Amino acid sequence: MDYLDRLAAFVAATRFDALSVATVAAAKLVLLDTLGAIIAGSALPENGELARLAAARSPHGAATLLGHRAKADPFWAALTNATAGVALEVDEGSRLGGGHPAIHVVPGALAVAEERGLDGRKLLESLVAGYEIGSRIGGATMVRANVHSHGTWGTISTAVAVAKLAGAPAETIREVINLAASMSPANTWTPALDGATIRNLYPGRSGFQGMLAVELQRCGFTGLGDAPSDVYGTILADAFDPTSAVSGLDALARTAPGREPYRIEQNYFKLHACCRFNHFALDAVTDLRRVHRLASDDVLKVEVVTIPFAIRMSEPAPTNPLAARFSIPWAVAAALVLGRTDPVAFDSATLADARIRDLARRVEIGTDPAMSPRRADAPTARVKIVLRDGRTLEETTTVVRGDALSPAPRDEITGKFVALASPILGESHARKVADAVDEIHTLDDVRALTTLLVP
Repeated sequence: MDYLDRLAAFVAATRFDALSVATVAAAKLVLLDTLGAIIAGSALPENGELARLAAARSPHGAATLLGHRAKADPFWAALTNATAGVALEVDEGSRLGGGHPAIHVVPGALAVAEERGLDGRKLLESLVAGYEIGSRIGGATMVRANVHSHGTWGTISTAVAVAKLAGAPAETIREVINLAASMSPANTWTPALDGATIRNLYPGRSGFQGMLAVELQRCGFTGLGDAPSDVYGTILADAFDPTSAVSGLDALARTAPGREPYRIEQNYFKLHACCRFNHFALDAVTDLRRVHRLASDDVLKVEVVTIPFAIRMSEPAPTNPLAARFSIPWAVAAALVLGRTDPVAFDSATLADARIRDLARRVEIGTDPAMSPRRADAPTARVKIVLRDGRTLEETTTVVRGDALSPAPRDEITGKFVALASPILGESHARKVADAVDEIHTLDDVRALTTLLVP
């Protein structure tokens, strides 16, 4: 068996009844978190217009446009919902996979499961399988410097989850993986750093194309024998390592003790509403602010040393909310001035705050080539705050809080969902959604959940 046969066989063999309690709990929490990101992002004007377009283009669709009182064809619903889900930079991710698997799995899988009236157990097993494969392919890919993780191998994540919902055998799943890989979008970091919201379409587009890959296989289209190695190994990445894509895979089938945790159990949840690469510095800054009860007026300057990519995130004066979410100086300054790093810290009104803009100009960014966002055994940021009274405060971050290795309490993640969804759904309604997700394994039809995901 080559690596693709092994991955496909794993997907085909994944069964809800064989998943551990811990795996199911992790999948539910990832689903809830992703729904919160989508619902909150749905309120942005461009996402509202996209939802109206989706509903108009497919007026007889059966898949819910989350946050809107409308439905669309699953293709349009997946595109719209995935696009909304990354707009506020609050969607979870995989340190091991170097990306955000859930936003590339949940929208497509949920749309198809809703259209077909499938049960919650099937949705969860497809989520676990799609997340695992997407994270593993992403982790095996050493992307080029300007290639953004959103969208790239997300086509495979969606395709695997949707094929799993249909009960596809391993041979079909392998074909779907290869078709999806050859449809991978080539997305760069530049729009994110500039704040061009076309960047938010990355997971929407890959979700659409991942679903299309499943249909193309049914139509008789053929793919390469090893498309991931072709696309990621020669165009989008400096290297692709098939061996690492299946490392530890066999141990997932074991029962405890000795069970290898699924990737969905090793994810991270975002506790700051901005690019993950900001979080290393933000954890240190927020700790220092809390422990020393700092006021922003106390701060003369802030020195941050973090991962090499940070040099591209050093613009102190972002001109729009998306660019602010990719600015380390802005995020640090907002945390010190406002004491918050939720979506409000990066919205249009906050961008006009002269206090934040002034302090952001006094945040200095340095990098250390030994630091990596994937490492958990070495620092990811060193922060020094120089105060006006001459004192210097220092803090180091290794693993960011919210990572599986430094987890936030489940109640905190649920609270994050309620905070994100309440402005659209209302607080009591949002709590009903959280309860429904917690009981999704008992639902005979996921439409009992999706009917709750609108105002």
